[in-house]
Amino acid sequence: MVRKADLPKHIVHTALDLAVSRGWYNTSLADIAAAAKVPLAQLHAIYPSKGAIVAAFSKQIDEQVLAAVAEEEEAEGSPRDRLFDVLMQRFDALKPHKATVEAILADAGRDPLATLRDLPRLMQSMARMLEAAGINSSGYAGALQAKGLAYVYLSTLRVWLNDETPDMARTMAALDKRLRYAERLAELFWPGPRAAPGETASATG
Repeated sequence: MVRKADLPKHIVHTALDLAVSRGWYNTSLADIAAAAKVPLAQLHAIYPSKGAIVAAFSKQIDEQVLAAVAEEEEAEGSPRDRLFDVLMQRFDALKPHKATVEAILADAGRDPLATLRDLPRLMQSMARMLEAAGINSSGYAGALQAKGLAYVYLSTLRVWLNDETPDMARTMAALDKRLRYAERLAELFWPGPRAAPGETASATG
């Protein structure tokens, strides 16, 4: 019997297991409820959609990254260096769930509306990653930075899924390359006080 306080995480873990074994697109809320041994109405009250379950999983990863960053000494280096460290922490946190991430992404193209609904959740995660790197994510400038970081993250995620190196060398190389490219774009379009992507000029607060 799962304790009520543990039920949300139990549902998420059950859903992630089903995503691997059955495919995310083919898994319904009823399937998840049955596997978790929870009445469908009770599950629906906690997670009204599969998107809500993915959002909860993403938030768990966010919290794990934020906790790992908080345990470290104050971050130093350029904004690019700090973002590199934070996103590598995120890939570390995702490593035990690689098969799940691959299964969800594999089915994303079959449900484009669900993918669109997931965009605000992705932007929230990227804003948290910016803040974890000591970068202001508020305002219009912060929203642009979150979008840019989302592109860097998603394009590197594809590399990470196929990275079999023990130290994630391919992932680190891809992430570094994309962050450097983003840095050059930031310097091109926002010259002057903006030294690197993710570093908000004082005029924009």
